[in-house]
Amino acid sequence: MSDAPRISAHTIPAPEASERMRAQATASYEARPDEVNRVLLLYSGGLDTSVMLKWIQDEYEAEVVTLTVNLGQPGEDYGVVEGKARQLGAVDTFVVDAREEFAHEYVLPAIKANAIYGLGYPLFTALGRPLIAKLAVDYARRAGCDTIAHGCTGKGNDQVRIEATVATLAPELKIIAPVRSWAMGRDEEIAYAREHGIPVKGGTEAAPYSIDDNLWGRSSEGKWIEDLSHAPEDDVFQLVTRPEEAPDEPQILTVDFEAGVPVGLDGERLGLVELIERAGDIGMRHGVGIVDHIEDRIVGLKVRDIYEVPAAEILLTAHRELEKLVGTIHQNQFKPELDRRWAYLVYAGLWYEPLRTDLDAYMESVNARVTGRIGLKLYKGSVRVVTRESPNAVYDAQLATFAESGGLFSQQASPGFIEIWSLQSRLAWRLRQSGEAGTE
Repeated sequence: MSDAPRISAHTIPAPEASERMRAQATASYEARPDEVNRVLLLYSGGLDTSVMLKWIQDEYEAEVVTLTVNLGQPGEDYGVVEGKARQLGAVDTFVVDAREEFAHEYVLPAIKANAIYGLGYPLFTALGRPLIAKLAVDYARRAGCDTIAHGCTGKGNDQVRIEATVATLAPELKIIAPVRSWAMGRDEEIAYAREHGIPVKGGTEAAPYSIDDNLWGRSSEGKWIEDLSHAPEDDVFQLVTRPEEAPDEPQILTVDFEAGVPVGLDGERLGLVELIERAGDIGMRHGVGIVDHIEDRIVGLKVRDIYEVPAAEILLTAHRELEKLVGTIHQNQFKPELDRRWAYLVYAGLWYEPLRTDLDAYMESVNARVTGRIGLKLYKGSVRVVTRESPNAVYDAQLATFAESGGLFSQQASPGFIEIWSLQSRLAWRLRQSGEAGTE
């Protein structure tokens, strides 16, 4: 998820102060000033990274190469972002459309693992960060960079996800995190931007919310969200229609799966990226996927986030139901425990932890039979399963009726089963009762 807004400093640190901060490296991968010559900057085009682009050139006397990654952020003009980077002195710029890789290699495993952290967060930012960091390593090596720079603060999870990934994949590369060390707040950043002729997106007013979004969802932090007694205000919902304003008529949507992979909506076969985008559009229209969430960050903070996750709400609901239909009682009781562990590893920035890839093997095994169609009713913010079908369903309509069954199940066998099934419980109960009677 995105990082919380920073606490403003009253003054911009003097060069010697920032020099001291940069010299106090506490990890082996943090760059000392004399090690920084050419920097790969993860660049969004916003205020933080635009100030960083200029600041790194001045403070480190280093060349800066920018990398901008498209994970399906809505409404972004990447030509403008790239042009701004060059205008601010980037010696080279890269814009990478990683939507297909993100969908197939990160979101799809999350669907198969029914990945939710803390009962509410479908990990859209957490899934994107290891991919962004991997691409940063690839392009840093290609561009001859010795250092990677990112715009994460010291309060959030993203610093962990990016730095842990870089340190795993490229121990030869160093890392700098200017926002974490320079102590500039929003006002100081705007002043720095004005002084150095850096265009400020949206003018000079502080943005009301800190936003992070991609193909799988959107998060909002800041402003009143940090006040737990404050109910959500309408202006935070820029993606999902407020449920009160959603259509008065429900919509039935069917989702088709093959071996755990969503492959179609309403009978139309679609590629994964298009399917996620279309599911998101349908969910947005019906007010689906609003999550007001209290979350335990791995750095120890407890925070509140507002999530808008229409595609995730639809596809995860459908997948869980289909998986339950084709699984046995033992599979359906066991797999959620592994799902939670998988989600935690991803949330905690441990994408390359061997346990996660071990868990992937189990997820693939279970999902080999997750084929079929789930029907959902979408209505004013709710998603409800209404129909189910699968050639692999562990379900027999005849066995489910009250009529006498033959073959696999005989109702006349039930009393013997009950007697054996309850044997230990009955014995334990009698012993406990006799023990209690003996103490009177």
